[in-house]
Parts: sequence; structure tokens; C-alpha cells
Amino acid sequence: MELFLQQVLNGLTLGGVYSLVALGLTLVYGILHVPNFAHGAFYMAGAYSAFFIIDKLGMNYWWGMLGAAVVVALISVLSERLVFHPLRKAPYLHHMIASIGILLFLEAGAQAIWGADFHRMATPYNQILTFGGLTMPAQRVLIIVAAFLLVALLQLFLKKTVTGATIVAMAQNREGAALVGIDATRVAMLTFAIAGALAGMAAVLYAPINLVYTSMGNLVITKAFVIIVLGGMGSVPGAIVGGLIIGFAEAFGAFYISTDYKDIIAFALLVLILSLRPQGLFAKGAH
Repeated sequence: MELFLQQVLNGLTLGGVYSLVALGLTLVYGILHVPNFAHGAFYMAGAYSAFFIIDKLGMNYWWGMLGAAVVVALISVLSERLVFHPLRKAPYLHHMIASIGILLFLEAGAQAIWGADFHRMATPYNQILTFGGLTMPAQRVLIIVAAFLLVALLQLFLKKTVTGATIVAMAQNREGAALVGIDATRVAMLTFAIAGALAGMAAVLYAPINLVYTSMGNLVITKAFVIIVLGGMGSVPGAIVGGLIIGFAEAFGAFYISTDYKDIIAFALLVLILSLRPQGLFAKGAH
């Protein structure tokens, strides 16, 4: 039972990080209606921003997280203004190619500045906590608490504020939202900023138990695509539930089967669920 509960905690850790990244990705999908491949590079940029703030500027972990959120939000908004907005009337294929271009540009830029070496981000939460018979690093507990707090705050923002309602309206029907007077440009910028900030904070939460390197976002964003397809394209609840499903599947699969197949489990689960429910788990939010 202790080993089982240990895997539950590991699943919550992974699921929390995946949900944050997938939420940003699914919000942007609601605006563009195409997958934003650059979102993985935003995740990587958040980790490097925090690493610079903590390691080079000597500031603490929380300032690093705040700085990463702001920097990645700005990068995300600039991408929307300079790249995606001019292509808003172009075929969707152009958006996809442009997002891949942003991904390659940011990865090349990070490698030019910091090199191809792996870096370790410092964190003040190196303690080992004990819950009954369970032991868990404090950083993993922080990931669980912070990730689900951010998810809850985003849900409240989308459901309880007028600005959040405009984002939901845009995601459901961009043309209809414009017809009732919603400023599509402002909402698109805000959505990209929120998505970028979520990716940046997710990276800072996870980087201390992983490593910081230029291609760190590739596997995470691939799993985020699996999550939003699994939950239903454009569905916010689907992104949260899908993130938890993938997180638990990886944690239990790595422990009970083999760590060698940990990253394959997500894709096998995707094939299984979509063969039974092709529209995803939350069909209402799917496009």
C-alpha cells in the first residue's frame, strides 16, 4: 500500500506539470485552431529564464518563477503579434510551419547563449518530507500544491470573470465573439500571455528534479498534444483530466512495468482511448 501511494504522489507530480502545459496549449488552440508547436520552446525558455535569474543574478527561486512567467508571457505575446496575427487569414498549414519556425529559433537562441550543456536549477526545497510511511522530496510536494493551485485559479478566472468569459467565447466561436463586440486582438494577446506564463511556471516547478537543456520541451509538448487530443481538442477540463491520466499512467507504468517504457505508455494509452472514443473524453469541448 505504501508503494502504491508513493506512485499516486508521483502521478500527481507528473500530472500537475502536464496539465499546466496542456492548459496553455489548449487555450491557444482555441484561438488559432491549429496546434502551436512552439509551446514546447516556451516551456524551455521559462526554465532558462529562471536559471539565469537564480544562478546569474543571485535571486531566489520564487523571483525566478515570477521572472520566467513574465519573460515567457512576453515571448508568447510577441509570437502572436509578429507571427501568428499576420497569418490569421492564411491557411492553417502556414500557422503550423510558423510555430515550428519559432520553436527552432528559440532552441537555437538558447543554445547560442547557454551552450548545449545540461544545467541544474537550484531550489531551496531539498528536504525529504515524511507522511506516515511515505517519503517524498519537498520539491515534488511543491509541484503538486502549486500546479493544482494554478489550475484552480485559472478555472476561477475563466468561469467567474468577464475577461475569462471572453476567452472561452473566443475559443468556442471566434467569429461569433467578434460579432458581439469582443476585441479579438486583445483576447488573443491575453490568451497567449496566460499560456506562456503557465508553460514558464511549469518548467520552473519541474526543472529542479529534472535538468535544464535546450530540447527539454520536446517530450513535454509531445505529451501535451497527447493530452489535449485525449481530453478533446479545445477542452479545458479535458486538458486537466488528460494530464492526470497521463501522469498516473506513467508513474504506475514505470513502477509496475519498466522505466524503459515510461514515455511509450502515454502514446499507447492515446491509441487505446481514441479507438474507443475518437472524439476524446470531453467531446463537448472538441473541435
